[in-house]
Amino acid sequence: MRTADTAATFAFVDLAGFTAVTEAHGDRHAVAILHAFRARVEDVLGPCDELVKTIGDAVMLRFRSPADAVVALRRLFEHEISADDAVLLPRAGAHHGAAVHLEGDYYGAAVNLASRVAGHAGAGELLVTTEVASAAQELGSVITHLGTPALRNVAESVDLWKVHVDTGTQDVATDPVCQMLVTTGDAHTITLDWHGRRHHFCGLPCVARFAKAPSSYLPEPVAI
Repeated sequence: MRTADTAATFAFVDLAGFTAVTEAHGDRHAVAILHAFRARVEDVLGPCDELVKTIGDAVMLRFRSPADAVVALRRLFEHEISADDAVLLPRAGAHHGAAVHLEGDYYGAAVNLASRVAGHAGAGELLVTTEVASAAQELGSVITHLGTPALRNVAESVDLWKVHVDTGTQDVATDPVCQMLVTTGDAHTITLDWHGRRHHFCGLPCVARFAKAPSSYLPEPVAI
């Protein structure tokens, strides 16, 4: 068994709301979304970038440098992932550090930290640690310091930065049931006013689920 230490930029990317879409729309939608997502990932990777593995709806990526990671991840975020009318946004985290390369996979604190950073990201967000943030800034990205939030199973303080990316999404809202993005001006989008707020749905099945138990999908309104 041969192992090797290597320094690289590691990133984890998944789709925000994927589980909710699967529950609301079934396995066929889920498979179509995964195919579209993985095709998009493979399309943005450079010749020296590596798709290490897939984990459910997530992918683990390795890049030679922070700059390579930023270039590929920015391209990935240029458009939302869509398939069978399901539209979801990716979310990602990246960190540069040393890891152990073993039988096609990578292990170590740097890999674990990249995973934790990704878990802190929301829909359409690219979060990174300092070295990757510096590369993003040099490449012209706007970055915002998020402080040192607590990351699960990470004892030391880690500075997190948000790299501002253009998802290409305008005039959209999130279906509170399945978490799909829906175009607010689309004739097929269904709207429902509830407790003074307007909510948008991808179709009648999600409206029906919402109507049966609104509090399951939204916090209770605050009494005034």
